[in-house]
Amino acid sequence: MRAPENRRRATYRRGLDGETVALVALMLKGYRPLARRFSAAGGEIDLVMRRGRTIVFVEVKARASIADAQVAIDAHKRRRFSRAVRVWLARHPPPSDATLRADAVFVGRRAWPVHLVDAFAIE
Repeated sequence: MRAPENRRRATYRRGLDGETVALVALMLKGYRPLARRFSAAGGEIDLVMRRGRTIVFVEVKARASIADAQVAIDAHKRRRFSRAVRVWLARHPPPSDATLRADAVFVGRRAWPVHLVDAFAIE
């Protein structure tokens, strides 16, 4: 019974580490954090960042390889993500001139994270 629990903890920790790597990489590109791990409406936004007038909702996927991470965002995940984005926007109304975008950051072992700008539409 301990093996599944240990595996779950390791997976959770790997996800947190991946989010931290993505956060640092985006900050190095000039983005500033607004929120981390925002949960609502059955979905979660890993990072909410801002650069200039652009507010970016970021989905982070950490896997053994970048290729594995890139296929991990399916239609169901995008719907749940979009629901959480709508709640975040209702609670934090953006300026009227803000641009909203959904990006993805893919994190693999021993590789610089890949930032995919405008990875998918916010539904």
